[in-house]
Amino acid sequence: MIDVPSQINAVARSVGSRTLEGGEAKTVVVSQTYDAAVEDVWDACTTADRIARWFLPVSGDLRLGGRYHLEGNASGEVLECDPPKRLAVTWEYAGDTSSVEVRLTPAPDGQTRFELEHTAHVDQQRWEEFGPGAVGIGWDMTLLGLAQHLQPGGGAVSGPEEGALWAASDEGLEFMGLSGERWHDAHVAAGDDPAAARAAADRTIAAYTGQPPAGE
Repeated sequence: MIDVPSQINAVARSVGSRTLEGGEAKTVVVSQTYDAAVEDVWDACTTADRIARWFLPVSGDLRLGGRYHLEGNASGEVLECDPPKRLAVTWEYAGDTSSVEVRLTPAPDGQTRFELEHTAHVDQQRWEEFGPGAVGIGWDMTLLGLAQHLQPGGGAVSGPEEGALWAASDEGLEFMGLSGERWHDAHVAAGDDPAAARAAADRTIAAYTGQPPAGE
């Protein structure tokens, strides 16, 4: 059993924008403090056999300049690697290329603050339709997997099949629903129109859970 509310509350979320060479991009940031040393968290995020135990099976050349492939998901290039502090990669999925950066910072009592920033040029119509939760819910589930993996005994949901079964369970549906609500809050906090953010969150939660949007 996963304490869904506790995990949801353990994550900080923010939404922003920045100007890149190709124009304005949206940023989605998630962070959580783990009861593990920086070196252990870094190893969990950069070692193929450990990544497969809490995220997805990964193949490729996992070093600076190399290319990786996450089974059934994204591929990309390792752009920056500064162990055990910072990792940056391209995130190539469904014909779009964005970037993901992971930053690790020592926290009190031997803990580690994990922060992930996903930056993408987003089609404005698609952003208005689904908002930050479209990727944010997925990253919430990723942080959950890492949290479970770093616990004594490493009790993470492992493998795509087991992950899909969990996502379809009552616990998984509760998690995605609560995550979507928190991304709605982050969307509003970023200055977006509350009514538009509400509608986008409802559509995104429905897409993840298979339930019709509220009011339909």
